[in-house]
Parts: sequence; C-alpha cells; structure tokens
Amino acid sequence: MIGKSPCEELTPEQKVTIFLEALPYVQKFRDSIFVIKYGGAAMEDPFLVEQTLRDIVLLEAVGINPLIIHGGGESINKAMKKRGLNPQFVNGIRITNKELISLIQEVLSLEIGPFITQKIIEYGGKAVFVPGQEVFQATKWEALSDQGIPIDYGYVGSIVNVEIQPLLKLLHNQFIAVVSPLAKALNGDIYNVNADIAASKMAGFIKAKKLIYLSNTNGILEDEKDPFSRISVINKERISILKQKGVIHGGMIPKVDSALEALEAGVEKVHFLDGRMPHALLLEIFTDKGIGTEIVL
Repeated sequence: MIGKSPCEELTPEQKVTIFLEALPYVQKFRDSIFVIKYGGAAMEDPFLVEQTLRDIVLLEAVGINPLIIHGGGESINKAMKKRGLNPQFVNGIRITNKELISLIQEVLSLEIGPFITQKIIEYGGKAVFVPGQEVFQATKWEALSDQGIPIDYGYVGSIVNVEIQPLLKLLHNQFIAVVSPLAKALNGDIYNVNADIAASKMAGFIKAKKLIYLSNTNGILEDEKDPFSRISVINKERISILKQKGVIHGGMIPKVDSALEALEAGVEKVHFLDGRMPHALLLEIFTDKGIGTEIVL
C-alpha cells in the first residue's frame, strides 16, 4: 500500500494554519523577482524535478516572479563521455574549446532548457525558454592562477551586460523565464558561462530581491565530510578564511564569489539551498525556519 504524503496526513485546520503563516511572506514578496539557479541533484532526479518545478509554479501563482538560470554540468559530462572527451576544470570553471562549445549549446539549448520549460507548462505554469546568448553579452574570461600565470579557459565568457527588457516583459506577463548559461561576444562568438556566475549577473542586472542557488549540498559546510556542519549565515571574511583552509574549493569557489558579487550589486538576499530537501524553496521563502546557508557581506 502506498503511504500518504505529509500533506495528506494534516487535518483541515492544520492546512489552513500553514496558509495563514505564509500570508505575510506572500504579501512581502508579491511582484518581487527571484532568480533561481537550478542545477545539481535537483535537476537529475525525476521526482525532485517535478517537486521543484511545481514549487516554482506556486511561487508565480502567488505573485512572485521566478526567473530560472539552469545548469547542466552532469548532462554535459555525459555527452562528452559519449564522444570520448574528458571534462577539465580549473577553480570550478570548465575549460571549453571550439568543439566543446557546440556540444554545450546542443545540450543546454536543445535539451535541458526546453525540457524544464515544457515541464513547467505541464504543471500548470506559463514558461518561455530564452537561450542565454540572446540576453547575456560577454567578453572572453580572463583569469590568473594563484602563481599569477594567465589561464586560458577557451570559449568561456565573462558577462558584461544583460538585456533585461525582454525578460521583464515576460515576467510582467506572468511567464516564468528559463535562461541557459550561454553568452554572445561582440564578434558573434558564443561563450560558455558558469551557471552560478550567470545567475549572479542576472540577479544584479535585473535587481532581484532574492538569488537562490539550488544545489546538491546542504548549504556551506564547516566540514564537507559532516553533513550536519552547515553554516547558517556566512560573511565575506569567513568565506575567505574557509577558502584558505581549503574547505571552500573547486566548484564552490565561483558559487560563493558570485553570491558576494550579487550582494554588492544590490541583491537583497542570497541563499544556498539543498535541492534534495523536499520543498526547500517554499520552506525558505514562506517560513522562519533556517535552512541552507545565507550569504552576507
């Protein structure tokens, strides 16, 4: 026999209480823009996909304007493996040559983005997929190693501008915008962009109230081997210390750096949530419970 869901086990009075507790948050965030970076395990598990996207549809239904920047790292890795290619990363950023940028475009723009959009529509929402290169403008990413040596990431972009008007029009008309992390250079080249950084740039340019990273970790951990060592609130100084200790490393580096950049650009709140937790988005937005990690300056 299939067990009842937690919601089905609640009495009618309990369900009403939950809605009333959410009311102040609905009123507070109505008409606000939330940029949601959607990736990791929450995008790989079919059950989590349905749950997460239904929650995002609910956000739009109560007057919040969700804008999704989706990832696709695992799907890209799988597509590379089929072609006999090995992923290479430096400081969490994927090295991208000309052959690979075509593959990344194919995975992001023909598979993942349209899939998320179609699922939102199936769950009763309105959504439009926007290829990132239509709104993100970028220059070639330039970075130095810890030894001061230039790193050539290839076709990886650094976003310098975002065309927000088409996106604002979609949000105004109650569409959920789904945007891929790709950008275009002035010469027409298409660049791959780290999805965390793309979400940060989008949030800053569009003046989002919240930037939420949905990933496969329980926020930022004091000890990555201990899932119960989550840090509830972390600031720039402590982030720097954890980087030096090697606690924050690899793909977490561009994530935390982009979070701080979003705050400096005027985004009010930045959260790292565990996308594997049932209804993590709703718990973060509509309750006082502290889940995940909040980033502050």
